[in-house]
Amino acid sequence: MSVRLDDLDRKILAELQRDATQSLDDIAKEVGSSKTPVWNRVRKMREAGVIGPTTVLLDPDALGLEACFFVLIRTSEHEAEWQQKFLATLRARPEVLEAHRLAGEIDYILKVRVENARAYDVFYQALISEVRIFNVTALLSMEEIKFTTQLPVK
Repeated sequence: MSVRLDDLDRKILAELQRDATQSLDDIAKEVGSSKTPVWNRVRKMREAGVIGPTTVLLDPDALGLEACFFVLIRTSEHEAEWQQKFLATLRARPEVLEAHRLAGEIDYILKVRVENARAYDVFYQALISEVRIFNVTALLSMEEIKFTTQLPVK
């Protein structure tokens, strides 16, 4: 379900995505409004679920998490019990930044961030010891060409 947004809402969202630490006064100035209407719109968009928790983006390289793997998983298991165990396993692993269920030949794709190939192997060994998987293919990202958390709000 999508929420109806007008141009001012979109401008506010773009500013918040660019820098959520800005004051309401600064956002209002950037979007051509005043503080109170901006505050009211932000509050309404939070209540509607358009705006989620405010967080901080960390630099993985600065934290020593220099290896990014995309892990392609095929399974022959499709029962609810297996899926629940698999999803619980993924949620419990802090190395898994993203997990998606796919249509097509690959069932799941994971984005995994670790220190190096050895750390990935530790993750892989733990994963396959916790849940039965038919096939796992790991692809090492050689270079991050584009990264953003900003959604297009046009």
